[in-house]
Amino acid sequence: MERGREAFGRQAWAGAYGQLSAADQVAPLDPEDLETLAIASYLAGKDAASEAAWARAHQESLRVADWRRAARCAFWLGITLLNRSERVKGGGWLARAQRVLDDSRHDCVERGYVLIPLGLRLYSEADYESSSAVFEQISALGVAYGDTDLVTIARQAQGRVMLRQGNTAEGVALLDEAMVAVAAGEVSPIPAGIVYCSVIEACHEIRDVRRAKVWTAALSAWCASQPDLVPYRGRCLVHRSEIMQLTGAWVDALHEVERACERLAEPPQPQLGSAFYQRGELHRLRGEFAKAEDAYREASFRGRLAEPGLALLRLAQGRVDTAVAAIRRVCDEAKDPVSRSQVLPAYVEIMLAAGEMDAAHAAAQELSSIAADSGFPVLRALADLAEGAVLLAGPDPRSALEPLRRACRTWRDLEVPYEAARACLLIGLACRAIGDDDGADLETATADRVFRQLGAAPDVARLEALSAKRAPEGAGPLSAREVQVLALVAKGRSNKEIASELIISDRTVARHMSNIFTKLNVSSRTAATAYAFEHDLV
Repeated sequence: MERGREAFGRQAWAGAYGQLSAADQVAPLDPEDLETLAIASYLAGKDAASEAAWARAHQESLRVADWRRAARCAFWLGITLLNRSERVKGGGWLARAQRVLDDSRHDCVERGYVLIPLGLRLYSEADYESSSAVFEQISALGVAYGDTDLVTIARQAQGRVMLRQGNTAEGVALLDEAMVAVAAGEVSPIPAGIVYCSVIEACHEIRDVRRAKVWTAALSAWCASQPDLVPYRGRCLVHRSEIMQLTGAWVDALHEVERACERLAEPPQPQLGSAFYQRGELHRLRGEFAKAEDAYREASFRGRLAEPGLALLRLAQGRVDTAVAAIRRVCDEAKDPVSRSQVLPAYVEIMLAAGEMDAAHAAAQELSSIAADSGFPVLRALADLAEGAVLLAGPDPRSALEPLRRACRTWRDLEVPYEAARACLLIGLACRAIGDDDGADLETATADRVFRQLGAAPDVARLEALSAKRAPEGAGPLSAREVQVLALVAKGRSNKEIASELIISDRTVARHMSNIFTKLNVSSRTAATAYAFEHDLV
């Protein structure tokens, strides 16, 4: 028993579980040690053992009239069951915790804990005013009883409510305050894991990339410091994948989210839907449409909304009407600023593709208003990109350049290469529209290079389609890409050097060369080079 307590103190959860379980076999543990065994079992991933230990600790606490511990054990057992999607049993234990406190008429900090499910339910119902009042009451109870765990949980929840209400500055300040307490080691492990995941999720919701990076790195370090820790690793992997996607490490991001799906699947946890959605996003961006659709459907089955990703997939598949219907529905259902900011960028893109200029313009204006209120660079960049895309589709493409360049600068400052490349592409199209072909070539070449490095196959295909439409006048039968290859041949480049410069494979270069020889009816690089000079292709 002493070894188990010592292992618990140094956060060696598997060791604590093993030693305390062995001690319990020799002689039944008292309620305090049973509660310790329950916590260690949960953190070591021994769900059945933790459930049994919390239930026994609850019963033994009732027997000795320790109402506080009885209510606390029932509460945490209920919360962890809910986290495993066992809603009926979880709700029963939460009701039991409330009943113990009511019947005993005992005033204690646990009264604050049993209010947490009410605050969360009101939040999920979008009754933000009532939810805020409940969490304010919980926070006050935590302060009154000196319970840092309860205060931290309540304050991060208040922060998330404020974000939904559009009060961004105060909401983010409360999230940061909660994270300071967690990072300083002032919060016990289970509440710490809850706060980590909740705050990082909020950062992604409001597109606060810098905070998401900082707190995801902190969560990774926290998990790494406890090798036996199981419950939060799956969610940590999802968040790591999201950050890797933003920073351009798409292959690594896909690997991380696949690990997350495996960890969260047994037993199925609520975050599994988010893991599948993230997998769908990566497959969609890489052009793996069948895999993306499977992932989005699995996310929906697991309770995670498949939009706007699925609507963007339909757009990429050329099913514009289907994409429009889906994104309109989702946009109508999104009521608060945070929810709408997650949908509006896709709404603008899809409406522009459908030729719905008025709808795209209105959505871009709304996104700009939300971004101005939030003050977050990512939202501002998304709004600038949407505004630029709308202006580019209008009668004055020159006016699109200013917002598009702002967006590009922001994405580069944040080190988000894919979004920066998307902005470059639109800048290139704007330059082309006003007759600045040199500027257009520079911008589209930059975008092409980034898309190929990332493996963004649909974007590469779009660029090639755009290039094919404007091959040089002297190109004759050659495509724009074949002209690029021929120009490099004329400069004396080898196939390997051409492949490196254009970021394509040696085999692709060889195929282009074969096509060039066939189309020009020549049999040597020298003859092809002569054609290039004769027709001003170099």
